Amino acid sequence: MASPLDLFITELDKGIRTLFADAHSRREHPDTHMPDNDMSESEKLHAARLMRINHCGEICAQALYQGQALTARDPKNKHAFAEAAWQETEHLAWTAKRIDELGGRKSLLNPIWYTGSLAIGITAGLIGDKWNLGFLAETEHQVAKHLDEHMEKLPPQDARSHAILSQMKTDELEHADQAIDHGAANLPLPVKALMQLTSKVMTRSSYWI
Repeated sequence: MASPLDLFITELDKGIRTLFADAHSRREHPDTHMPDNDMSESEKLHAARLMRINHCGEICAQALYQGQALTARDPKNKHAFAEAAWQETEHLAWTAKRIDELGGRKSLLNPIWYTGSLAIGITAGLIGDKWNLGFLAETEHQVAKHLDEHMEKLPPQDARSHAILSQMKTDELEHADQAIDHGAANLPLPVKALMQLTSKVMTRSSYWI
């Protein structure tokens, strides 16, 4: 059994890798065979900022699942969080590559959002597995809605970014379904509202910073 110090070092390493190392994807990038259509500089800038928000969201998801896996009680739930975290790593790879292609940059606020999301994930896990899973399910449903909004806001000709977000939405909804199948509780409305408010703060700030 790992000591507290070993566990701390392992989790610190995960955080550093998430924030600063290049993410990798086991699957082919969804936009690999999509055309790279012409866009104006303003359209590229807007698309890059939208993808930056989505990249920041995946940073948050990594931290959230890391915290939830740390405090989940049921080994099956720990496995579910770990598998979801891997797909979020793929999303990190996809969005980071697209940001670079569009000439953008990642959010400077990523370390702040990572730290906050890790704390939320740990707290959710400590409350109990059914609420932990409920938080995961609600998070993924809100993310899927957010991805729909971004696909509408993308320049119409940006087929590559659209393909990435579409596959991400499919994955997020699968995560939500898995959480529900594992016994997720339905969160109270005030908690859902607070999650939505936090998400708005993150998306608006990450668009610019």
